[in-house]
Amino acid sequence: MSAEFDTMSAMELRRRIAAREISPVDLTRRALDKAQATQDSLNAFFFLVPEEAMAAARVAEDAVMKGAPLGLIHGLPFSAKDLMAVGGKPYASGSKTMAGNVAAADAPAVERAKAAGGILIGKTTTSEFGCKPVGDSPLTGITRHPWNLAKTPGGSSAGAAASVAAGITPFALGTDGGGSIRIPCAFTGLAGLKGHFGRVPVWPASATPTLAHVGPIARSMEDAALLFSAIAGHDRRDPFGVAGPVPDVLGAAKASVAGLRVAYSPTLGYARPDPEVVEITRRAARTLQDLGCHVEEVETVFDTDPADLWTAEFYAGVGIRLRSFVETQRDLLDPAVADVLEGALSQEMRAYYTSVFERYALREKMRLFFERYDLLVSPVLPVTSLDAGLDIPPSLPDRNLVSWVFYTYPFNLTGQPAGAVCAGIAADGMPVGLQIVGRTYSEADVVRAAAAYERAQPPGYNVRSFPG
Repeated sequence: MSAEFDTMSAMELRRRIAAREISPVDLTRRALDKAQATQDSLNAFFFLVPEEAMAAARVAEDAVMKGAPLGLIHGLPFSAKDLMAVGGKPYASGSKTMAGNVAAADAPAVERAKAAGGILIGKTTTSEFGCKPVGDSPLTGITRHPWNLAKTPGGSSAGAAASVAAGITPFALGTDGGGSIRIPCAFTGLAGLKGHFGRVPVWPASATPTLAHVGPIARSMEDAALLFSAIAGHDRRDPFGVAGPVPDVLGAAKASVAGLRVAYSPTLGYARPDPEVVEITRRAARTLQDLGCHVEEVETVFDTDPADLWTAEFYAGVGIRLRSFVETQRDLLDPAVADVLEGALSQEMRAYYTSVFERYALREKMRLFFERYDLLVSPVLPVTSLDAGLDIPPSLPDRNLVSWVFYTYPFNLTGQPAGAVCAGIAADGMPVGLQIVGRTYSEADVVRAAAAYERAQPPGYNVRSFPG
C-alpha cells in the first residue's frame, strides 16, 4: 500500500473496502506497522494489540468477500485513548498510580466502534488523568507532534491526535473534559467533535463525571461525523446519557450553511490570543459569511473568565480519585498535576457549592445567548503549538495549567456541542484551530459549518505527510 493511504479520508477508505479495492487486512497491517515504526519518534501509543487487530481484520475481510452486510466503519483501523476502558487490557489513565489496573469490559464507544466493523489497534497516550492540555505524562513520557517533533501535539488526547496526524489511523477516539479533543485538533490541523454532554456514553464513570465527553478525532469533520455516528446514542450505564435520537451528522456534513446565524468572538471577552490567531480565525469567520451565514462579531460572550468554575469541578474530581497519592505518594504523580490537585482538595464545601450554582447560571446565560445565534465561533487556542515538555506558553506566564487555553473549558461547563477544525496555517508553519459551538443538542449545525468551511479550503490544507 502506498503513502497515499496515510492521508486518505475514512469515507474514501470505507468506499474502497466495500468495493473490494482495499483489504482490511492490508490496511490494518499498515496501521500497525506505522504505529510501531513511529513509536520511538512520536510516542503516540500506550500499547498496541496486533494479534487482536489482525484477527478482527481477517473477520472484516471475510465479511466483505462473502457480501455480508457491512458496519458503518467496516474494516477501518482506530485507536482509543487511555482514559477509556478496553476489556482485559491496561487502563492506567496515563498515571503510574494506575499502572496495574486492567479494564473489566470495553467502554461503550469502544464496544460500538468494534460492533460497527472498526478495528482497534491499540490505546493512545494521555496526560495524567487528562489534567494537562499538552502531551506528556509520568507513565508514558512525552508524545510529539508529527509536523515538528520539537512541538507538542496538545492534550490530553495527545497520542490520538499525533497518530491521526501522522497517518497511522484515519480517526481515533478521544475524550474531552475541558478541551482535550479540540485542543490537540487545533495544534495538529485535525477535526474533532465533542457532542452534547451525554450524547456519547461515558462508562466506567469518569473522575470528572459532569464534564467528561467521548468523541472522534479525524482528518476532516465528515470523517469525525462518521465515527461519531457509530458511537453516539443512549446507554443505560451512563446516568447522564441523552435518550433522544442521534442527529444525522453525516447528512449535515454535506448540507448548506446558508442562513445560519453565527457569532464570531475573538476573545469571548477575556482571552489574550496572539494577533495572528485572531487574524486567521477572523478570516475563517469571513469564509462562513461568504458561504451564506449571517456573521456578527461579538467581543464579550462571558462577563468573567469561568476558569475557576471549571477548576473547582474538574480538579476536585480527579483529586478525590487520587487523594491518597497526593497525600502519601506524591512522587508518583506529575508534579504540576499534584500541585493543582492539592489546591482543589483544599476547597471548603461552601466555596465548592457556590461554584456549582454559578455554573448553573452560566448555562442559563448561554441558553439566552443562543436564542440570538445558531453558532458561536472562536479560536480554539490563543497560540500555536508549544515546545514539547512545556506546560504553559511563555507568552502567558500568569495563567495556570489549563486556564491558558481560555476558549474550550466554558463549553464543558455548559455541556453544549463543540467542534474544532483547522482554520489555517500560521507563519511558524503550525496549524491554528477554529472552534464552532452549537446550541443544546445541535451537533448537526456544528458539523454543517465545520464541513462547509473545510470544503472551501484548498485540498490537503491541513495535512502533512509523516514518513516516520
